[in-house]
Amino acid sequence: MIDMVLASAGLTLIAIGVFCDFVAAIGLIRLPNFFTRLHAATVGAIGGAVVPMLGAALLAIGYEPLGETRFILAGVAFTTSIVTMILSQAGSHALARAAYRARAAPLQPITYDALAEKRGDSSE
Repeated sequence: MIDMVLASAGLTLIAIGVFCDFVAAIGLIRLPNFFTRLHAATVGAIGGAVVPMLGAALLAIGYEPLGETRFILAGVAFTTSIVTMILSQAGSHALARAAYRARAAPLQPITYDALAEKRGDSSE
């Protein structure tokens, strides 16, 4: 019974990951500027990589023919998902900040720029 619950939860998380990857791919093609595309790439990294890894961890825990190896696989998948979640958010923030400060990416179309107001040059 528990194996079926873990398997269905794991497969559901993997399906959610497939959906997030699909939405992120469409966002990378359709969104208008660098910053919104970077957001779509982060959605793909978190929703499309972290969530399926958590689903794989649940599947590994519930698959008894693996024996004791299933706990190692689940632990590695869980640890990798946590590290990926932290590093992908930090990396996308660093990319966005560097592109904004270097003025390497065009800001148009933009409706509100809180960072320009903080610096005092909101005339852009």
